[in-house]
Amino acid sequence: MCSPLARRCLVAHVMNFITRKYVLTMSHSSFSQLGVPANIVSALTRMGIDTPFPIQVDTLPDTLSGKDVLGRGKTGSGKTLAFSIPMVARLAGDLSGGNRRGGRPLGLVLAPTRELATQITAVMRPLAEAMNLRVTTIFGGVSQTRQVQALRDGVEIVVATPGRVEDLMGQGLLHLDAIEITVLDEADHMADLGFLPVVTKILNATPGSGQRLLFSATLDNGVNKLVQRFLHNEVMHAVDEAHSPVSQMTHHVFETSSVEAKKELLYKLASGKGRRILFMRTKHHAKKLAKALTAAGIPAVDLHGNLSQPARDRNLAAFSDGSVNVLVATDVAARGVHVDNVDLVIHVDPPMEHKAYLHRSGRTARAGAQGDVITLCLPTQKSDLASLLRKAGISVTPIGVNASSPEVLALVGEIAPYVKPAPQEHRHHDGAPRSGGTSTGANAQRKRARRNGSAATNRDRGAHSGRPAKAGQSSRSRTALPTTNARRAQQRSR
Repeated sequence: MCSPLARRCLVAHVMNFITRKYVLTMSHSSFSQLGVPANIVSALTRMGIDTPFPIQVDTLPDTLSGKDVLGRGKTGSGKTLAFSIPMVARLAGDLSGGNRRGGRPLGLVLAPTRELATQITAVMRPLAEAMNLRVTTIFGGVSQTRQVQALRDGVEIVVATPGRVEDLMGQGLLHLDAIEITVLDEADHMADLGFLPVVTKILNATPGSGQRLLFSATLDNGVNKLVQRFLHNEVMHAVDEAHSPVSQMTHHVFETSSVEAKKELLYKLASGKGRRILFMRTKHHAKKLAKALTAAGIPAVDLHGNLSQPARDRNLAAFSDGSVNVLVATDVAARGVHVDNVDLVIHVDPPMEHKAYLHRSGRTARAGAQGDVITLCLPTQKSDLASLLRKAGISVTPIGVNASSPEVLALVGEIAPYVKPAPQEHRHHDGAPRSGGTSTGANAQRKRARRNGSAATNRDRGAHSGRPAKAGQSSRSRTALPTTNARRAQQRSR
């Protein structure tokens, strides 16, 4: 027996499919026909967006009228515009708060990762500017100074990660009592990351009468509880099945005979001119591979949790603007990177579970474009990979290849020119230069306290052990080794 919520989702999916098919085939709705204000339509045109996607056709009539909406759609389906358009349109209209009030925004968008928050802002800002609204982004990992100043100056819309919102609320710098519209984007990922208690606290701080829009691929892991508690008379729109693969996406499984053969294959796949994202399981291996590819004349940048926020932004910008064609990432990028025209997604390390496979793969074939997904497989991984693909609903026949196989060369395409590696500046372990800002968030402070406590303990151990200090320790702590002057004084005193 399925739950009442699941039954409602199924009914919504069937009805929306019928309605959408009729709308798209009979009327070919435009944004204007859906009720989007002219200034926003013009801004969309300047962005090169003229035709709404199915999820936008489905949801805009309800969201623009102020209804709570639960939207389900696979990655790349156009969800960001589906909630950005009504938020901007409504906050600039009937819900306008008059003069901007410091620390009291009218709209709040919660996203699970810094990268996703940044990219939502990039999509929303041109629409907001067209309606004379201000948008700011708030997330951890960087100093809060600029974020706090933006709040004090007054903004209508805040796009944020939950942790930093909680920090600023606790400091009395952000108040949510004026929020008219709240959006939860990728709620299922927030659940996976353990954010739901914080999200619940944040939603409790917003007025119960406000509009709530929740977008999620699934309703498991507690997302359904958020829906039941915070959405009222919500309208459900299930544009796609929760984990349905993208039809424009072609999947390949390349089997290699050894680790060395896999390495040669990987370098060949990375060498083409088009954009490609290489997924690794660990932060260490992502960093190592990006460095090795760059040293081999294939410029690459990494993206993972050990990078500082400035380093993340810098690397993602280099990939987005075409300075480099290769991004080596851990799963942090599976939800947070939205870059157009990614030709290849390569699972260098197959993920642990099928949802991660689909989210990783969703970095290509976005917005109706074509894309290819390649999974590299060693003999010992065959069984686990077959099970994973079956759960993901992917049917593909593995083939044995090497770096010169025709199937490989067809996907590589034109080879990019060799780029001589530039000299590297000395950097911290997180990829950031030695200078830079310091995060003042509570979580960052706790981490620094733990690190400092551990360092102090280690120094104390070295000072009292009677052993020479290790490289990098201060000479002042080497109490077991007298200085040259001290030894001479001892000799003179004898």
